[in-house]
Formats: sequence, structure tokens, C-alpha cells
Amino acid sequence: MIELPEAFVRTTVDREGEPGATWLAQLPGILEELLERWSCVPDGGVLHGDVGVIVPVRRRDGTTAVLKVSFPHPGNVHEPDAFAVWGGRGAVLLYERDDDRFAMLLERARTSTLAEAGEPGLGGAGTGPGDDGSGGGGRHAQDDRVACVAGRINHRLAVPAPPGLPRLRERADAWEEQLLRDAEELAHGLSRQAVDAALATVSELGRVQPDTLVHGDLHPGNILRADREPWLAVDPKGYAGDPAYDGGTLLKSRALVLLEADNLRKALHRTLDVFAEAAGLDRERVRRWAQFHAVDTALWARRHGFRMGRGESWLERGTAFADRAAGLLAERS
Repeated sequence: MIELPEAFVRTTVDREGEPGATWLAQLPGILEELLERWSCVPDGGVLHGDVGVIVPVRRRDGTTAVLKVSFPHPGNVHEPDAFAVWGGRGAVLLYERDDDRFAMLLERARTSTLAEAGEPGLGGAGTGPGDDGSGGGGRHAQDDRVACVAGRINHRLAVPAPPGLPRLRERADAWEEQLLRDAEELAHGLSRQAVDAALATVSELGRVQPDTLVHGDLHPGNILRADREPWLAVDPKGYAGDPAYDGGTLLKSRALVLLEADNLRKALHRTLDVFAEAAGLDRERVRRWAQFHAVDTALWARRHGFRMGRGESWLERGTAFADRAAGLLAERS
């Protein structure tokens, strides 16, 4: 019987309560059933993310893969749909799927992420098609490489979305309502200009978006080192909308790095400019979506806190970053 990681068990129960405990009790049996059905054997220790477990496996023909099973949640429904459309273009390949089980058999990438490649002392994330990850250079060079790789992945994933995927434009009314409610009800440090800029983005960009497949959570931790290609995306939400939307996801994930910048305004715009150029996107649209994400994050943090149990210090620093980013990005560069 496959043993589940203790940390995953604990956080799942804390987050999901009794439904999570019930699912966890069934999960080892589900994994065994899928291994048999898809003719795989375990090939390494069980890994996990926030909402799912990942079992490295070896298939009958000797190729490697991973079996991923996630806690049933609406946010995970369209992950296999996105992989199926991409067909390995900038993302890991989908070999098998069981939508009722929220399970997939996927191409195995490496465990190192673009986020790790961008950390000081760990080498840079190269930007070219033949990048070997040796990188080099200083802090700015590392930051630029992370943003460039993320932008190039964004460009590769921007293909026509199939019918049936959730359209981001359909969330615009809910975004506006939530922003107005939170800005009125919560004590916060956001300027009126910052809130108004986010509301303008929802009104002017949020309600009219293309039917383009959008990852929806394209941060460096969801871009893995691989063998078939230098970098491959994992864990998509599978939305249809504006590819510039994911510029804000990138920026949020770089908060701790950007907080160390001598000139935060310059660092914010530089990161977004590099991302936009690599992705072939309009830099102004990327800036506006990133500013919307910053306002949304600042208000969300005050109402709900941040996930992952990072503690009060991270809550304060993360909220302060979102406040500052929201204000600085409300100003045109």
C-alpha cells in the first residue's frame, strides 16, 4: 500500500476538514487501482503539492511518467483539458486521464523549478531554446532570465481555447463586486488611485477577452526543468482569456525577490517588460493585469491571509509588497 506524506495528510485535513479526511482514506486504494489500470509500477518516493500527490512511475514499455491525483475541486477540473490541447507544446504530455478520480498520467519532468533556478547562488535560468541552465550573471540577470523563460512558455501556451473551458471574461462582474466590497469593508493601505486602476482594468480589459488558452497560474514554481524541452509547464487552471493575465501571477510569485530591490518601481516594470517582450504581449496590458492582481492580492490577504502557513512575518511582508506594487503599477512607467 502506498504511504501518503504526513505533511500532505495534515494540510489536506486542515484545509478540507471531514471531506478531506474521507478522500485521504480512499486515496491509497485509488492510486493502486490506477497503477494497475495504466500498467505502471512506482519508481520513487511519493511527492505532493498543495492539493495532490504525485507518484513517479515506470510504464510497461520502460518509459518514465508520474501519476497525479488531486483532491476533487472545481479549480482542478480543466487541468487535463489544457494538457490535451497543448499536446506537449510548452507543457508536460498527458498520457492518460480519469476525470472522475481527478487523476492523470503525465510525462515526467525533473523536480527542479524555474523558481529555484532564479535564486541567488543556484545559477541562472537560461533563455534560449538550447539553454542548459548554467546561466550566470548577477541578480538582475537571474531575474531577467526567470521572466524571459516564463514569457516564452506563456507564448507557447497561447493557442486557441476549446469550448467548455471557463472564460475569464465571465468572472469580470464578480471581480468588480469583490473589489468594491473589500475596498469599502476592509482596513487597507491601498490608495484610491490603485483601487480605481484595478476596477478600470476589470471594466476595460476584463469583459472583452480573446478565446485563448491561458495557464492561469504560470509562476516559476509551475515551470519545471525537463529533458524533451528545457522547460515545461505543469499545474494549469485551464482558462480562456487574455494571455497577459499571467503576468500578474509571475509578479506575485517574485515578491520576496523583488522586495530586496533597491528601486522597487524599476524592478517591477523591468520584470514585466522582460516577460511581455518574451511572450510577444503588449507591455501595457501586462502592466494593467499585474496591477489588478496586486490589488486583489492585497485585499485577499486582509480578508483571508495567505495560504501555506508561512506565518505572520510573511503575511506582513507579502501584504506590504502587494500594497506597494499596486500603487507603483497604477502609475504608467
